[in-house]
Amino acid sequence: MKLFGKKFTRRNFVQGAGAVGGAGLLGLNWGAEALHSQSQARASATGDPPRALALVGDRFHNSDYIRVALDKTFKELSIPIDYTVEYDKISASVLKNYRLFLCLRDGMIWPGGYLGPDAWSDYSKNLENAEDYPNQKAVMWMTEDQGAAIKDFVTAGNGFYALHNSSHISLTSKNYREVMGGAYISHPPLRPFRVRPTENKHPITEGITEFMVNDEQHYVDYDKDKKYILLEAENVDGLTFQTYGTKSISGWAYDFGGGRVVFTAVGHTIHAMWAPQYLEIQKRSVQWLLKLI
Repeated sequence: MKLFGKKFTRRNFVQGAGAVGGAGLLGLNWGAEALHSQSQARASATGDPPRALALVGDRFHNSDYIRVALDKTFKELSIPIDYTVEYDKISASVLKNYRLFLCLRDGMIWPGGYLGPDAWSDYSKNLENAEDYPNQKAVMWMTEDQGAAIKDFVTAGNGFYALHNSSHISLTSKNYREVMGGAYISHPPLRPFRVRPTENKHPITEGITEFMVNDEQHYVDYDKDKKYILLEAENVDGLTFQTYGTKSISGWAYDFGGGRVVFTAVGHTIHAMWAPQYLEIQKRSVQWLLKLI
């Protein structure tokens, strides 16, 4: 294919995308040369910055808003990042080219299809031909081999940043949960709540003040020591959720083997991702995971 007199290939498209702002959108070609991948050894030998890979997007979370949101963080840090929606390609052979792995997507896929992206819509009610639409049944996508690849990646000295609904993957992957540190419970609809640092001291939250977001307040089970919990969320209007009250754990950070893990729960909307205090938390999380602070 030619575009404006220049031969246009999958390879030079990915390379061109990766050159703009240090960010590339993957999914066209998983060959190492097309990804501009950098191993830890190459980054150390040449002085090139460590590279990040982000698995983003699912039925309920458009990959575009996530990419735009995270680009702000990574451009300000001058750290190159590649994005992919291809959950089935996550493996040890892909991760070895990176120093940091991020995940902002849930654990579900819908092989039979679905009517629309909005889980809470009434689109499917009262259709005259409802039988023509697919049976909306989710299955979980992560294999234990993929979970083990992420665990080994972190153990070897790299960073893992789990955001927002990625705790959902822990419901069916033992290996993933072991490294990620917890598992999704549920959340109420979008509504305002406050996020504040805990008393546990950490470079990620040092000097951070409490802030408000209008977002999904995710409730999660946490498996590790409480001393690693960095953030908590609270609905200041006194609204509870199921039997879990007004408060929830909203972030943690700890060492895992030779590497590091961070989880932060805010992330359903771009305006929440760009709340100034939360944006600073994201930047510091990336720096801490890469052992830059």
